[in-house]
Amino acid sequence: MKQKTVNYKLVLFGLLLFIGILFFVNLEGQRLMTNTLAVTVLIAFLWCTEALPIGLTSMLPLVLFPTFGILDGKLVSEAYINHVIFLFIAGFIIALTIEKWNLHQRIALKILSYTGTSFFRIMLGFMLCSSLLSMWISNTAAAMMMIPIGLSVVTVLNKKGEESKMRKFNTHLFLSIAYACSIGGVGTLIGTPPNLSYARISEVLFPKIPEISFAQWMIMALPIVVVMFMIVLFLLYFTSVPKGKSKLKLEGSYFKKEYNLLGHTTTEQKRVFYVFLLLIFLWLFRRELVLGDFYLPGWSQLFPFPHFVNDGTVAVFVVLLLFLIPSSDKQKPLVTWEITRKIPWDVVFLLGGGFAIAKAFVVSGLSVYLGEQLMFFFTSRSDVGILGMLVGFIVFLTEITSNTATTEIMLPVISGVAKTLRCHPIILMLSVTLASSMAFMFPVATAPNALVFGTGKIKMLEMIKIGFLLNLLAVMVIVLVVYFWIPYVFQIDFHTFPDWAQ
Repeated sequence: MKQKTVNYKLVLFGLLLFIGILFFVNLEGQRLMTNTLAVTVLIAFLWCTEALPIGLTSMLPLVLFPTFGILDGKLVSEAYINHVIFLFIAGFIIALTIEKWNLHQRIALKILSYTGTSFFRIMLGFMLCSSLLSMWISNTAAAMMMIPIGLSVVTVLNKKGEESKMRKFNTHLFLSIAYACSIGGVGTLIGTPPNLSYARISEVLFPKIPEISFAQWMIMALPIVVVMFMIVLFLLYFTSVPKGKSKLKLEGSYFKKEYNLLGHTTTEQKRVFYVFLLLIFLWLFRRELVLGDFYLPGWSQLFPFPHFVNDGTVAVFVVLLLFLIPSSDKQKPLVTWEITRKIPWDVVFLLGGGFAIAKAFVVSGLSVYLGEQLMFFFTSRSDVGILGMLVGFIVFLTEITSNTATTEIMLPVISGVAKTLRCHPIILMLSVTLASSMAFMFPVATAPNALVFGTGKIKMLEMIKIGFLLNLLAVMVIVLVVYFWIPYVFQIDFHTFPDWAQ
């Protein structure tokens, strides 16, 4: 991968912002708060502009927080090593193992062979594969795997009909891949980095906050995934199907033939698949499931200290299995240590940097201060109005900034808003987290958007027009889910400020 260079002009501008806040801003006479704001603005600016490599910027808290008396160096370092970081690393090793043995392509072609070959079924199949894969492997990897299959399908369709009349369907097919990857990532705790950011930052901000288990997250996010999936599918299909070409479709056995070209399922693919199913089972049923009157005990209760076991524990256990289970070559396991070189360490440091910033916001009191300043925008508004403003702001903000960086900067601020409004922090913080994955307008908004734009099949204006409408619909869906579904799932109330948040 090409190493990004340093943009010295932007770095200099960021330093000037930093120095300007240090010397010309005084937040209520609190030097600690001012220093925290200065460092956070510098890091946020460098993250957004990528003037420095993201991983390098993410290490700045290790130097600046101790230097300016914000956090002890030991506390800052601990932010970079915790169970959420290990959950991310282990999850990525599992995803890389799936890719190594080409299991993801086999699963995708198998699904496509069942969905069919009409225009509607093709788009349904691609979206289904993209969303399901992105729940378990990175959105970027899912998009990269689906795009070559999409290009081969588009080539065949263009040969069967006039390419000029097929152009819009081709465009929308690739958009469906990108959007489905973003939507699917919302569905699981490991689906996208902002979800993991919530898991850890909420603990930093509120040490006694109830944990959201893997299964609880899926139950909570499922309505968003299903509703947005259907909205994108029908919107893209009905605005793209070629007129007078309803009989034009791929051969019924096209995807089956492509699947057969992969050959027989290998021993490694079978073993990785079984381990993957074990992982899903252990994640889903680790903790007890409670939904209304329904109760299902979790397997962790078989141990003397069930609360000691978390999702990171499960992920690392499964990774150990992958390192121990042999491949068909008895001398080698399913995965070797060399695979760790492919882990996106810049994202690991990005998560750690965000956790350190969250800790600094709590210690300095900056989260509460900023929350009080934002009260102007939320005063005298209805609950739905508050959620609508918050979700809308995050959705459109992430069109031009990293969704992970946005989440990590905004969660501490929104926790302060919750304290000031005396409303439930989980509801507001989940609003930010879920909204950060709903960016559909620009190629720079998400990696899947950029990848499909790079195929040359999509014009910028087309993505902006469809993406803007989807952004608005996403705001509506998230607000409804957050307002009605999340309080039911977690048995909480919007206007209740819990004891653990005091």
